[in-house]
Amino acid sequence: MNTRSLVHIIESVPTSDGAGVKLRRSLGSQPGMRVDPFLMLDEFYSDNPDDYISGFPSHPHRGFETVTYMLDGHMRHEDHLGNRGNLGPGDVQWMTAARGIIHSEMPQQSAGRMRGFQLWLNLPSKEKMKPAHYRDIPVSEIPLIELPRGGEVKVIAGTLNLEGDATNGPINGSDNKISTDPLYLDVRLPPGAEFSAPITTGHNAFLYAYEGSARIGTAGAAKPLPHRTAGVLSDGDSVRVQAGAEGVRFLLLAARPIHEPVVQYGPFVMNTREEIEQALADYRGGRLAVAAGG
Repeated sequence: MNTRSLVHIIESVPTSDGAGVKLRRSLGSQPGMRVDPFLMLDEFYSDNPDDYISGFPSHPHRGFETVTYMLDGHMRHEDHLGNRGNLGPGDVQWMTAARGIIHSEMPQQSAGRMRGFQLWLNLPSKEKMKPAHYRDIPVSEIPLIELPRGGEVKVIAGTLNLEGDATNGPINGSDNKISTDPLYLDVRLPPGAEFSAPITTGHNAFLYAYEGSARIGTAGAAKPLPHRTAGVLSDGDSVRVQAGAEGVRFLLLAARPIHEPVVQYGPFVMNTREEIEQALADYRGGRLAVAAGG
């Protein structure tokens, strides 16, 4: 077994997006801080409605996928294709913007806690202009695995193999034909507990500790992953995580890298500057929505 090690830490930084929603951004906080094919990871977490109430009014996307994972609160999605969804605690939305979508994400509460994540996952060039679509995944469809030594794992995407038992998430690379074959786990460990899981060799991977802290790697060579940081992993066929004294909750993400140029301009992610200019022209000319609708 070739256990992955922690090779780089990306600290999350406070920022805002949409109409002023306050959040913390790790991946994507600077152009070079990506883990192919992952482009960006935002964590939003506040009990103050002033930090989130304005939401994310209507805006376009092209060339990638967005994955919204709610922990607390309610968020309504609407898009130009007529889709509507209301994400509650534990729900996930997997949206493939592809050749174009115009949508909004608006809080459905005026008080209380709003907490969750949005991940941007790149698409290979051959898929960037395919039709847009999305899927809302209720918490009831997300497998929850109780770990024998304490803690639990939610399998949002991919397949988790633990001691010979395979658990498929609702988004599975082979079943849903996602070419990057993503693995998306949400793991909770009590103080001092350990978690080990296989990861496909050659897939890029990182963890994000959103509660507590952990140590990553083999015993005796493990490195610390502080609270609210993303830890980029070396290659290998497995990962080992040990919770800190206060326990830990973290996201584990892995996927097949695309190895293509990335040119990003705001909500458009393509391979060349010319493709970005075309996306802007399509949006300004009212053609992006028409193209996405087929």
